[in-house]
Amino acid sequence: MNFHGKDIKIFAGSSTESVAKGIADSLGLPLGQSKCCKFSDGEISVSLNESVRGSECFIVQSTCNPVNDNLMELLIMIDAMKRASAARITAVMPYFGYARQDRKAKPRDPISAKLVADLITVAGADRVLTMDLHANQIQGFFNIPVDHLIGAPILAEHMKEMVGDNQDDYIVVSPDLGSVTRARNFANKIGCGIAIVDKRRPKANVSEVMNIIGDVKDKKVILVDDMIDTAGTLCNAAAALIERAGAKSVTACATHGVLSGPAIERIQNSVISEVVLLDTVPVEGEKLIDKFTVLPVAPKFAEAIEKIYEDQPLNSIFG
Repeated sequence: MNFHGKDIKIFAGSSTESVAKGIADSLGLPLGQSKCCKFSDGEISVSLNESVRGSECFIVQSTCNPVNDNLMELLIMIDAMKRASAARITAVMPYFGYARQDRKAKPRDPISAKLVADLITVAGADRVLTMDLHANQIQGFFNIPVDHLIGAPILAEHMKEMVGDNQDDYIVVSPDLGSVTRARNFANKIGCGIAIVDKRRPKANVSEVMNIIGDVKDKKVILVDDMIDTAGTLCNAAAALIERAGAKSVTACATHGVLSGPAIERIQNSVISEVVLLDTVPVEGEKLIDKFTVLPVAPKFAEAIEKIYEDQPLNSIFG
């Protein structure tokens, strides 16, 4: 029996209202009544329009663009619920911003991911529920429980339908050495082989393909990564796989479609035939081009929220 809160309440932040609505619908609950607005000087104000006293509250908010506004809104919502006597507060962050700043790459660098973890904890969150952190060690930056969901099973289920019984025609490719484990697990789920793109990154958001490890000639490639930001890595890897290694086609899969800067133009003009994303970051308006297929994460998060509320283990939903 759960003693943390008398009921579940799902609240939506500004960045992921559709995901929050999907979670609430999956659980058969109404979305919590709240309002976020800005003062004329840019300060964020949050109002809770219903009681949360004694309730188990889940705030759904990705810290995507505008990152700082969305992060501040999340912190203020947590503080508002803490002061309104919520029994337990979980920050549901489908996309965790600042995750790439997880270590000191050079002298005098900040570790911003640790700072964000401290801010969320000090604001009053009791737990964090997120998906595909850029680096797993970020879980250790928190002094509260972190439930880390994996997006690959959702993507793999979609790709299995495309691959069917033709596993020998396809190969899963990791776009860099850091994503090899992710790509190998993905390949195991759909029954394909694996190859690796060896790249170097001379500076932020710039990558150069050096070598391709594995045979992709005449294969249909599935490129797997955790996020697509400016799409430089993705498009360079796709071009090398087709032009230098003789692959037939390239389909890309990623959990987070950050899609900043020239990403849309690069993908539109690239050799990539399809990009499959999850909706942890909203992909809408001018960003939603014909090459994109966007899959929902709400059912997976709803299942996790239900298990958290009932104090059950989450290992059964990791795929």
